[in-house]
Amino acid sequence: MALLVARLWFGLTMLFNHGFSKLAHFTDLAGTFQDPLGFGHEASLILVIMAEVGGALLLTVGLFTRLAAAVLVIDMFVAFLMVHKSELNGQGGGELAFLYLAGYVMLVIAGGGLFSLDTLAFKKTGRSSLQQ
Repeated sequence: MALLVARLWFGLTMLFNHGFSKLAHFTDLAGTFQDPLGFGHEASLILVIMAEVGGALLLTVGLFTRLAAAVLVIDMFVAFLMVHKSELNGQGGGELAFLYLAGYVMLVIAGGGLFSLDTLAFKKTGRSSLQQ
């Protein structure tokens, strides 16, 4: 149950607070969006939207959970390290990116859990032999 709560919490928060707003304001952001990896402003924005909308949706329903969480780990790692310069506090601090990063790392390690589409689609029991 805890993994379901974590997936919904981190997935829906990312989707509604970050992903959808970037998608809705794409034309306004495309020319000025930060380009920490040198792909170009528009390409960087597209990659972030793919992570923060697509990855968050997959995470929320628990489909390809580890892959979706890994994509979001990369997104938050780049945001924390390169955009926020590893600063947790102060103006432009990356505390939120750091907290999201922690949640997504946990989901990469733990997976989607028993209440996920991964469990239904891939017939995993969601429990280790020790738990059974």
